[in-house]
Amino acid sequence: MADSVKSRIDSALRATGLWLARRLTSNDASGGSHVPADFDRLRSTLRPGDVLLVDGQSIVGQSVKYLTQSTWSHAAVYVGDAAGTGLDLVEVNLGEGCVAVPLAKYTRHHTRICRPVGLNDAERKQVARFMADRIGLRYDMRNIFDLARFVLPQPPLPRRWRRRMLALGSGDPTRAICSSLIAQAFQEVGYPILPRVREVKLRTRDGATRRELLHIRHHSLYVPGDFDISPYFEIVKPQLSGGFDHRALVWAHQVPDEVGGAEALQLAAE
Repeated sequence: MADSVKSRIDSALRATGLWLARRLTSNDASGGSHVPADFDRLRSTLRPGDVLLVDGQSIVGQSVKYLTQSTWSHAAVYVGDAAGTGLDLVEVNLGEGCVAVPLAKYTRHHTRICRPVGLNDAERKQVARFMADRIGLRYDMRNIFDLARFVLPQPPLPRRWRRRMLALGSGDPTRAICSSLIAQAFQEVGYPILPRVREVKLRTRDGATRRELLHIRHHSLYVPGDFDISPYFEIVKPQLSGGFDHRALVWAHQVPDEVGGAEALQLAAE
């Protein structure tokens, strides 16, 4: 009898969690708040191991951006051919867990490529494989408290506590947040994101010297914007990666008069 009651309670909590997750993640398909990158250039620019940041518009997206004071609400890893799976992106989504998605999902979104500098092909493959191997990892929808963090897009919290709020929760569901899993992938190859830096005094034969030591920050404390501000990730802009000539741009005031009113309006709209 007790097991039956527990089972019904678990089912009810899971159903409530799924409903709440759908509500919190709705509206992301509408794209970001800025101009998206040229999709063909985006695809040709990405390399395995690159982190793709996304400007999302759902309740979750708005909450993450507010709590982290960043433009970016979501992060995914480009896998490409490195994992031997033919995948585009691997990401963690609320309500779905760790999934593979096509790059076309973010055609209309404002995105940013963050590229780890100095990784060799084997290390890039290891990062990609780490993410691909975790496809199917589920977010425990029974834990409503992990989802409740995002109900209030702008909770009345002191700024110093906001990042911690994203790490609140209990166990595995919290660790399956998108940026947390990506941080684990880079920790596997010993690549820094935003380590804690502590200066220490070391004694040598030549006398005392100071040196900076890096301390690993727990992966649950990473957020999407950390890859943007990290000094170890290069910001790659697809519009510039293949070369850019500002002289080739066509400005509206340069359109000749004979183009005609309707066609000029169409050009301006585009």
